[in-house]
Amino acid sequence: MLSKGICQPNKDIARSAYRRDGARATVVPCALFAAVVASLGIAPACASSHREAPLITSSPKLDGTDFYMFRSYEPGRNGFVTLIADYIPLEDANAGPNYYQFDSKGIYEIKIDNTGDGIEDITFQFRFKNTLENLTVNATGVKVPVPLIQTGQIGVGGNPNDIANLNVRESYSISVIQNRRAAAVTNAITGSEKFEKPVDNIGFKTLPDYAAYAAAHIYNIRIPGCPTTGRVFVGQRKDPFVVNLGETFDLINIANPIGEAHNNAGRDDLADKNVTSIELEVPIACLKQNDNVIGGWTTASHAGNEDGDRDSDDFIQVSRLGNPLVNELVIGLRDKDKFNASRPYDDTQFLTYVTNPSFPELVQTIFAADGILAPTLSPRTDLIATFLTGIKGLNQPVSVHPSEIMRLNTSTPVTPASDQSRLGVIGGDNAGYPNGRRPGDDVVDITLRVAMGRLLTLGLFGTPAQAPSGGLDFTDGAIVNSSFFDATFPYLKTPIAGSPGKAQASVPLPQDAVLPGLGTVSSQ
Repeated sequence: MLSKGICQPNKDIARSAYRRDGARATVVPCALFAAVVASLGIAPACASSHREAPLITSSPKLDGTDFYMFRSYEPGRNGFVTLIADYIPLEDANAGPNYYQFDSKGIYEIKIDNTGDGIEDITFQFRFKNTLENLTVNATGVKVPVPLIQTGQIGVGGNPNDIANLNVRESYSISVIQNRRAAAVTNAITGSEKFEKPVDNIGFKTLPDYAAYAAAHIYNIRIPGCPTTGRVFVGQRKDPFVVNLGETFDLINIANPIGEAHNNAGRDDLADKNVTSIELEVPIACLKQNDNVIGGWTTASHAGNEDGDRDSDDFIQVSRLGNPLVNELVIGLRDKDKFNASRPYDDTQFLTYVTNPSFPELVQTIFAADGILAPTLSPRTDLIATFLTGIKGLNQPVSVHPSEIMRLNTSTPVTPASDQSRLGVIGGDNAGYPNGRRPGDDVVDITLRVAMGRLLTLGLFGTPAQAPSGGLDFTDGAIVNSSFFDATFPYLKTPIAGSPGKAQASVPLPQDAVLPGLGTVSSQ
């Protein structure tokens, strides 16, 4: 089954068509902004996100929150790329009795462009199935179905098969789509096309050995057409995104928004939240073609028919995520839903948001009394490179069509976890964002600084004089770095438990993490 977007006349939200036979949908061309494209030397052609758009707030199961793509830095795995797509924002650990599940009537995809044209060449498609076991208890001689998703302990000793007391079992299948054909990804040991997803971290009494139980759901996989096995994990994780959410979106109501000395002075509003992750590790050789640069993004779609038939040929894309914070801080409010439903190839329709961004102007207005000034470079060729083409000499493909996707140069040497800079490229670490994205890349601080002209200050675009505030170290005060994560696959931490026990901390966070309303909580 091949997924392709269709631009439909007279519709504000584009529709994506998915057909089992892998047929490619007809593409309606969109106009380019010729002058800007020509200035980039590109031949004219037709052309991290929690609740980031109005429409997607009504479909949290399909809401992509973050996308990561990086060369694996687990020792001995630098010949692989790790792809992480997080979904379901702001999960509370104690959200019983139902907790969180993927949409069994939707499809979730990670897409790879290895030719630079903004069109997916490889798609990893995930479909989920939720099976109700209908567990009962004997209530005075009558077998009555229970109201909970569990009736006793699960996964004791880390045993993934200890699920007799699990009332809802979630499984999934993976298809890889290439050259208009779909083929099943299989378990490298059993050959099965079915994979099990661990239940959420309900609490210590139900799941006394959750970390080991979840780790037992890491599978070695065979990917059709790929001679080397990869790995997959799907399940709940501690939300890896760190942001001073409330104060940032309250017109940057941050006490100390400038200065490295204040990069950990604020609060992380997601410190007590989980997400549900789809994680793949794929050999580099199986992702790239002649160019070492690949592009990636994730999408989610729901069935297009009224009955929500999961076997329908027609799906509507409602979530899309490549680079972090684009739909939050770059795309105008009126077009956020349209962006989520669109495909990268058609992104020239959103070009003005990048060439003439509104966010730096808002920052200038908010901090006018402090002399903060937005960059004067127009068009913003630095942002065009960051979001649409890749930066030449770093992660720009040999041939590129402007499209908002994350780009990774797979030949860039891996930086070990202990040596990574949280500021990625602007921190002198070329293996970090925007050359792909690792969990420990502080994309909020990076994006704030790049938006205000840091790449101009560094002499990569325009002139330093065109970025009067480009040298300032803007920060939301919520720090993240590689120490927040594991140095091995699946990298993201065990999710916060809904109920604590002596053998399992209720908030497995970095030491002295600040929780909203709770003050300082030590992880020790």
